[in-house]
Amino acid sequence: MSYPEFLEYPEPRYHGERGEVNAAFRPASTPPDISSPGGGATHYIATNESTGGEFGLYKVELGARAAGAKTHFHKAMSESFYILSGELELYNGERWVTGREGDFLYVPVGGLHAFKNVTDEPMSMLLLFSPGAPREEYFERVAEMSQRGGEELKRFRIRHDSYFVEDFEPEGSRGACHPAVSSPDGS
Repeated sequence: MSYPEFLEYPEPRYHGERGEVNAAFRPASTPPDISSPGGGATHYIATNESTGGEFGLYKVELGARAAGAKTHFHKAMSESFYILSGELELYNGERWVTGREGDFLYVPVGGLHAFKNVTDEPMSMLLLFSPGAPREEYFERVAEMSQRGGEELKRFRIRHDSYFVEDFEPEGSRGACHPAVSSPDGS
């Protein structure tokens, strides 16, 4: 492979001459930041705060038959999925695909996407948001807010740059014209 003589890198943001000691190490043995019934857990690997807003990286473990998230998009950030173990059904905006260990899905800003575990086995993945955003409150309160539902849930989602298709469809048409709200087998 050949490379152009002049490569375009972002403008420098560090202007020192010798570098500095500022790396952050997080051991694998760090317990999850959130645990949920059914074997779910979320690990805050690198947050918006710890990366200065550059990105957010989270390890998410879903238990068997975990609902995941219905079809939505983000206006301010991209989202990437990297499957570490197990299988995950991913909606890529057009169709459902099965993600397995080592598979990757990049969803640009504004891209429709959804995910769920339809298997009888747990799975784990890395979620990367870029640029970083304060996602921790979303992860910590989404189950509670989903129980409340209605306008309160919709406001919570929008506060966290999560625009769910179902929040903007007329009442009688939910799921009627969007394949992502049905299961991968069409039911």
